Amino acid sequence: MILNSINSPDDLKKIDLKFLPEICAQVREQIVDTVSKNGGHIASSLGVVELTVALHYIFDSPKDKIVWDVGHQSYAHKILTGRRDSFHTLRQKGGLGGFPKINESPHDIFGTGHASTSISAATGIAKAFKRKGLDNRAIAVIGDGAISGGLAFEALNNAGHKVGNLIVILNDNEMSISKSVGAISKFLSIHIHGKAFGRIKRALRKLLLLIPVWGKIAYKLTQRIEATSVGFFTPGSLFESFGFHYIGPLDGHNLEELTSVFKDVKEEPINDKPILIHVLTKKGKGYYHAETDPTRFHGIGPFEKATGKPLKSGGKTYTKAFSDSILKLGKENNKIVAITAAMAPGTGLEKFAKEFPDRFYDVGIAEGHAVTFAAGLTTEGFRPVVAIYSTFLQRAIDGIIHDVCLQNLPVTFAIDRAGVVGDDGPTHNGTFDLTYLRMIPNLTLLAPRSAETLDKMLAFATQHNGPVAMRYPRGAVPEEVFVSNDKFTSGKAEIVWTAEKPSVAIWAVGHWVAEACKAAELLKKEGINVVVVDPRSVKPLDTELLSEHCEKIKNIVTVEENILTGGFGSAVSEWITGEGFNNVKLKTLGLPARFIEHGSQEDLRAEHLIDSKGITATVRQILHHSDGAVESPSYTLSHRQLT
Repeated sequence: MILNSINSPDDLKKIDLKFLPEICAQVREQIVDTVSKNGGHIASSLGVVELTVALHYIFDSPKDKIVWDVGHQSYAHKILTGRRDSFHTLRQKGGLGGFPKINESPHDIFGTGHASTSISAATGIAKAFKRKGLDNRAIAVIGDGAISGGLAFEALNNAGHKVGNLIVILNDNEMSISKSVGAISKFLSIHIHGKAFGRIKRALRKLLLLIPVWGKIAYKLTQRIEATSVGFFTPGSLFESFGFHYIGPLDGHNLEELTSVFKDVKEEPINDKPILIHVLTKKGKGYYHAETDPTRFHGIGPFEKATGKPLKSGGKTYTKAFSDSILKLGKENNKIVAITAAMAPGTGLEKFAKEFPDRFYDVGIAEGHAVTFAAGLTTEGFRPVVAIYSTFLQRAIDGIIHDVCLQNLPVTFAIDRAGVVGDDGPTHNGTFDLTYLRMIPNLTLLAPRSAETLDKMLAFATQHNGPVAMRYPRGAVPEEVFVSNDKFTSGKAEIVWTAEKPSVAIWAVGHWVAEACKAAELLKKEGINVVVVDPRSVKPLDTELLSEHCEKIKNIVTVEENILTGGFGSAVSEWITGEGFNNVKLKTLGLPARFIEHGSQEDLRAEHLIDSKGITATVRQILHHSDGAVESPSYTLSHRQLT
């Protein structure tokens, strides 16, 4: 197999052009084999195999710096840059990351995971090259979805000013261009911007500028004619207006065409104008199931290679619970509208969109706009629910503070993928939301432990006269551990496990209530009685119940899947200190204030002691007993707490 001889881009360059299609087929086979076992972002990576091979065949990575926007499409890049033999460890704990990582390879020049960052980063790299006097190229590979993000447009606007060593490759796998327009466009682009024509342009410039007065006017006229003709026949007028040379659209699966254009671009002397190359590709190319259903194969768990069917089928997820709840509430209240940022399937809004198309808004990759757009809707009496992943909502924090909470507007944030998501790693682990949201005035912050509590919380949020954020993790919802018929009230915790004369109070946030109850069952067998509390609202706290526990139990453990800095445990600690409860022994369980690497959710939770075993060990530790012999204080739960 030819691919086995390729351990670097230098090895690839030694291969005859006619063998590149065979290499592409072998790369695809390795991607499908690995992702079918490990899960991952397969459709995007399969779609850019030829593009990746052509880039590394012509350009000189890592001298020329390639930045992969988002990084969903970087698998072929990893295989061709010395990671072929370790590719089977993709997204496994201690193995290769699912996205480019700056500490994983010198060919991963910039870490990515969120959309629309590549042009900004590549522009900075290109500017640095110029300051150093280098002729290296900075190359941003960005998809047609990511380029719609506001950050990408800010970068395009800046990059058009004398950043001639920048190349932006627009990987377009959705736009449909008719054959006639495409053929004319391709002919003009390749020939106008090709190497031969480049020489003619330079010669013509020299000749015209030799003519006194009229020569300069004539040269400017030829430039205008060129720009007008390209803009008329191609979809590149927008990019030309930003100051880019536009080339394309090219067939992203035609290696001869790609390598020819890339070679011409590389050999063209660097001037003040950056270049944008428009490439058409097909998501999932080469694997039937990904080609026919690219949305499902965008990000997928392990699957059966022959049929494309998933290998695991879990129970009801939090995403599904949210989907059912908002659909039900939408039928009851026509003022409820749903908003997402290019993540309708991932956030569970597809059913709502189908049922209420006029009340559903997908604003594209524009989280900041989604938040402020929602704020505007509230001023006319609507009740928007903004469904966004935890790490993506980080991009909109100013809008949450300035446009929503400062004005106390009734926007509901449904925050999916809170906590560790596992295999996608630090760019997607939602480990900061309790911290960055808890600090904001006027915001009520909730965490459901089950589908039933999620439903109650969402109903509360869409009627509350102020902003509400509800966060929940990726994965299956545990069975309800304590069914309450009470209407949800913000700031009132709920006791879900109790025993006579408890020695420790465990306050567990959301999903981790179930783990705390498992720990309570284990501890009971050891003669250790505990009470398990679901705070329900992280903000405001139920300070009445917390005060009672501080006075009578004195041993408190908090559990959350968020960094401990500024999280729920921090809130409890701040309140206890402020109230002067000096005799309370508090232990906070959560995540360290660092970025959590990829691995399964189970492994990561066990590592950081936020599963039932970790909670059990912590309770033993706080009581200073290893043998289970405990002296329990005399304490009986009040009637209010039991009901």
